[in-house]
Amino acid sequence: MGHIRALCAALLLCVWVSIPVPAGAAGDRTVLWNIVANCLDASGADYCTSCRWPRVESACSPGDACKGTTEVWAESADFVVLRDSKMCGCPEGFVHGLAIPRARITGVEDPRRPDGIWAFAWEAARRRMGDDPAIALAVNPQGQRGQDQLHVHLLRLHGDAGKLIAQRTTTRVQSLDQVWKVAAQRAAVEGLTDYGVLVAPHREGGFMVLVARESPEKLYTDARCR
Repeated sequence: MGHIRALCAALLLCVWVSIPVPAGAAGDRTVLWNIVANCLDASGADYCTSCRWPRVESACSPGDACKGTTEVWAESADFVVLRDSKMCGCPEGFVHGLAIPRARITGVEDPRRPDGIWAFAWEAARRRMGDDPAIALAVNPQGQRGQDQLHVHLLRLHGDAGKLIAQRTTTRVQSLDQVWKVAAQRAAVEGLTDYGVLVAPHREGGFMVLVARESPEKLYTDARCR
């Protein structure tokens, strides 16, 4: 029994250390929501006291210019794309961003999840990575995430992803607005009540959608720089 408990502890640690939250926020599952609610508008007089991770261009940016700040890549009335703290200390060319709704939406299980977040995330990824065929978007399952605010990871597929994906059933879509719908349909067929979603370019055009019980971010992408 002792070795089983040790294995379970190790697995939990692997999930825990993969959580992409800013420094000093371990265990806080509301960090992303607090950034969206308090750190995007730097015009308020109390901004430096109300925002723990100020925008990099703000007057109150702290000494740690990466993990202690919020870097905005794109924003609209509905969504924002931020640099993930996993980019801190990485070489130029490594990309990992997060697309987040401005509304309070918990994650893949939330019926209010917005269809438009996928296209917004994809366009932001293309602006960062060009027409790289390895561009991927990923949302982790409810049971394997560290934040309770919906966030779509913007990153690249790793070198073995193609072989792994070939072993799974995928769905081709032409519009990213279809992702949540086809993901839910596929999850129902596979009997998954909690699942993650991976979106990548389809070799014949459009996009490939895959659902997985495991974290798509960890399974298929370069979530961290080597």
